[in-house]
Amino acid sequence: MKIFKGGVISENLRISLHSIRSHMLRTILTVLIISFGIMALVGILTSIDAIKYYLNENFQMMGANTFTIRNRSLRIHVGNKSSRATNFREITYDEALRFKNEYEFPVNTSIFIYATNTATAKFGSNKTNPNVPVIGTDEAYLATSGFELASGRNFTPNEVFYGTGAVIMGSAVIKKIFKNNEDPVGKYVTIGSGRYTVVGVLKEKGSSMGFNPDNICLLPLNNVRVRFPRPNASYSINVSCPDGEILDAAIGEATGLLRVIRNVGLGDEDSFDISKSDNLSKMLFDSLVYLRMAATIIAIITLFGAAIGLMNIMLVSVTERTREIGIRKAIGATRKTIRNQFLVEAIVIAQIGGLVGVILGIAIGNGLSLAIGSSFIVPWAWMALGVGLCFIVALVSGILPANKAANLDPIESLRYE
Repeated sequence: MKIFKGGVISENLRISLHSIRSHMLRTILTVLIISFGIMALVGILTSIDAIKYYLNENFQMMGANTFTIRNRSLRIHVGNKSSRATNFREITYDEALRFKNEYEFPVNTSIFIYATNTATAKFGSNKTNPNVPVIGTDEAYLATSGFELASGRNFTPNEVFYGTGAVIMGSAVIKKIFKNNEDPVGKYVTIGSGRYTVVGVLKEKGSSMGFNPDNICLLPLNNVRVRFPRPNASYSINVSCPDGEILDAAIGEATGLLRVIRNVGLGDEDSFDISKSDNLSKMLFDSLVYLRMAATIIAIITLFGAAIGLMNIMLVSVTERTREIGIRKAIGATRKTIRNQFLVEAIVIAQIGGLVGVILGIAIGNGLSLAIGSSFIVPWAWMALGVGLCFIVALVSGILPANKAANLDPIESLRYE
């Protein structure tokens, strides 16, 4: 139904702005109440979007569309949600190697093992703290783990098979031991008790969530088996799919093959764990739902108070302008025109408050985004939600005063003092 006609809309807007300027203080107070509600809603929801973007960026460091096979599951505790860790028999080197050789799905597959987390890397008189993780890998590990080379090369299959003294180092390790800006590729370094040639340097990723992927050394898998032997060592397998659409099929194929390799009986549970790279991020995202619900409740409560305040200011405005309403009706204004005039005024006040709230909310949300190192977020959906809520608040708050103004008797209105 068409409520407003072209010329009437502009006239109602002009009258609304004049009334707002005439009662600036109470208008500002009402606008602030509305803006605080919208600021809470848009600010928190924008912050959540920034956190989700940040988590997505950082979990992709583990490799997109990747799953890992281990002999134990991860124990994750987020809020009141937790997953219990389950330990199984170790995955032996022969089992992992057989899996890699027999797994015929069109994916990248690599075998790796954590040798130690307390190694010391040394070049000349410079050395790191004893906190460098060392991982034994094959030539496919970079493709399945999200790492890239900044310089140098990857391991060759021969280096992996014969366990030669080659190493690929993270940028943080390089900065600690090559302090004169030397080119590290081709230089000899000491890691633990072994002497290695630097064949590659990993591209810097930057630390996040308490983990620094740049502080790492990769060694050929069979070198680690010789240099860092330990009883009951368990190997892990990374599988990276070129397309996320085949990820579930690849997991199903891997599960079936590994059950055969590990002689899991029909009907028995898997004796290994398969975890996708986005499992933890999904759990965190689920926890953010409660924060979003809290933001919505806070905004609704604040906007309820704003609706009461706006209704009050409009009722006062109707009372103060009773004589003006009588004059307008006397010169031909209809009930519909009077009602629309006050509705427009309520909408204008609410939308000013909404605009202020959206701007403040974006500023607060992106302030958090900047603090955690995420990207600038423009929350178009939440902006539209804020504007829509303000429109609803205006209609709910303005309809009663507008009808009261429209129903005033013109004669009684003209006599009003």
